[in-house]
Amino acid sequence: MTQATPRPFQVLGLQQIAIGGLDKDKLRRLWVDLLGVPVTGNFKSERENVDEDICTLGQGVHAVEVDLMQPLDPEKKPAVHATPLNHIGLWVDDLPAAVAAMTAQGVRFAPGGIRKGAAGYDICFIHPKSNDEFPIGGEGVLIELVQAPPEVIAALG
Repeated sequence: MTQATPRPFQVLGLQQIAIGGLDKDKLRRLWVDLLGVPVTGNFKSERENVDEDICTLGQGVHAVEVDLMQPLDPEKKPAVHATPLNHIGLWVDDLPAAVAAMTAQGVRFAPGGIRKGAAGYDICFIHPKSNDEFPIGGEGVLIELVQAPPEVIAALG
């Protein structure tokens, strides 16, 4: 086992899970109607090819988003429905430091860089696949890193 190098950032907790399907209404039937997870927001983006309902489990800094997503166009990329568990999101205390340190360690990030996400926080994605240039990826899982707001850092940091 290799020894980890000191990190200039900390993963604070689970921020979200994102579930994709061709028909968001079917996802809502289970998550909202049957399980009772309330819809707390919506997000549509041509660039991200997504129509998304943002649901929330828990409250305050312990809240976890359950994003129910369908593609605006099933033939376009990104294919938010191609894997039903589309991605997981992790709170980090310093997103730019995390990206810089992880890139230096050989982590492959998805195109798009750091940008505003559906919930208004800065985000970026660890690519699900590695390549020759960047030998570390999500091993089939898309991982979103989300800049934690001050109250989450204070509570979970």
